[in-house]
Amino acid sequence: MLVKDRYSFCLNFFDFKYPNPKTELNYKSNYQLLIAVILSAQCTDKRVNLVTPILFDKYKDFNSLSKAGIEDVFDIIKSISYPRNKAKYLLGCANIVSVKHNNNVPDSFDDLINLPGVGRKTANVILSILFNKPNMPVDTHVFRVSKRIGLVPNNSSLLKVENHLVNNIPVDKINKAHHWLIIHGRYVCTALKPKCNSCGIQKVCKYYHCS
Repeated sequence: MLVKDRYSFCLNFFDFKYPNPKTELNYKSNYQLLIAVILSAQCTDKRVNLVTPILFDKYKDFNSLSKAGIEDVFDIIKSISYPRNKAKYLLGCANIVSVKHNNNVPDSFDDLINLPGVGRKTANVILSILFNKPNMPVDTHVFRVSKRIGLVPNNSSLLKVENHLVNNIPVDKINKAHHWLIIHGRYVCTALKPKCNSCGIQKVCKYYHCS
């Protein structure tokens, strides 16, 4: 099977099954999404969603968060992975955004990547969701699933996975495809016990036919 045919099959299936995919992080503003995505690194969205309502109720924007005490923030987010480091990231990020960007989430990759706690994946998430740019964030689900299906070479690095996906997915579907691969990885193509027998793309999946 040609790679382009595998992409076509998967994209058509996902488009039918998940016509309006979205992030499972709860947020009501650009500020809230950026903070939630920083907190979600190596942590589940479900856990982040339990913590952020308390954080956002106390600190309603970057300006107020930048003035918070690190111990106060740590105490709120301590059930999240790496809370000490993330508390520092949140305060540093809030300070830069409130001072340098007038309390607004920047819409350029370079500005985002220079914020504490923001790596390539987080920057791409923000650009994709908030600014509707055709960026492909590669998290653990996207990394695993794209390789298993055969959308990207199995020895691809994170950056190569991102580039392969961006180069093979139509521009108008990249934003959705990011969510599709996450949803599929979270609920079907799980890390330890993928549910291959109930998977709708087994016809084109390399993993299914080789396992």
